[in-house]
Amino acid sequence: MKTYLAKPGQEPIKRWLVIDAANQIVGRLAVQIANILRGKHRPQFTPHHDTGEFVVVLNASQLVFTGKKMATKTYRWYTHFPGGLRSATAKEWLANHPDRIIREAVKRMMPRSPLGRQQIKKLKIYAGSEHPHQAQQPIELKV
Repeated sequence: MKTYLAKPGQEPIKRWLVIDAANQIVGRLAVQIANILRGKHRPQFTPHHDTGEFVVVLNASQLVFTGKKMATKTYRWYTHFPGGLRSATAKEWLANHPDRIIREAVKRMMPRSPLGRQQIKKLKIYAGSEHPHQAQQPIELKV
């Protein structure tokens, strides 16, 4: 039996999947989203081609952290100005930018390459339960 490798132009049709993030644990949800974006859930998975699907995440403002991470976990970034190291807790990010939490968690699970950057663009995150992707006929995915 030969190993299947997808070639350019032979990638499977990319579906749109909707995931409800309400009361979901951040890390466990991010693993499943990263696998769908990469296409690892399909038998046609090829590591060097984009065989994944589009993912729409709803209710990002209702994510849950385990333990004391809500108060103790800090996100750090650098503004590229002198003295520009900034930090914020998970609680602050959840209040102000809930989409950044799940995007950063998924981004750190993706390959650090041009292919990984292409795949992360297929992730659409919304704080509420409404999204503008009804024309793509997304499929509800239970996580």
